[in-house]
Amino acid sequence: QVQLRESGGGLVQPGGSLRLSCADSGRTFKNYAMGWLRQAPGKEREFVAAISWINEAAYYADFVQGRFFISRDAKSTLILQMNDLKPEDTGVYFCAAARTPRTRVEMASSYFNSWGQGTHVTVSS
Repeated sequence: QVQLRESGGGLVQPGGSLRLSCADSGRTFKNYAMGWLRQAPGKEREFVAAISWINEAAYYADFVQGRFFISRDAKSTLILQMNDLKPEDTGVYFCAAARTPRTRVEMASSYFNSWGQGTHVTVSS
């Protein structure tokens, strides 16, 4: 069973950076595409970024392209480096695992069915 736990959120000024991390305490996600979703107040959860299970290819929503970067470190911790943050990036960020292992990434929140409790990101001056 996947047990994902996010960390690294906080309050940051516009233009600042944050680094989110996600650890899996339930199983290795070696064969699963992983991603980040976010949910702003009053809005639906949306896709932010994902990384392929096989070749580390990265996928990004248009609104974070060039500012956010997804990766996995040597311990298989999922990372989201967020740069040049904007107030509209405010929300709860969720680490998520794909529904099915060994599948091609779909840039949609429905592609994922396991996520953690989320970490809050607030971008404000």
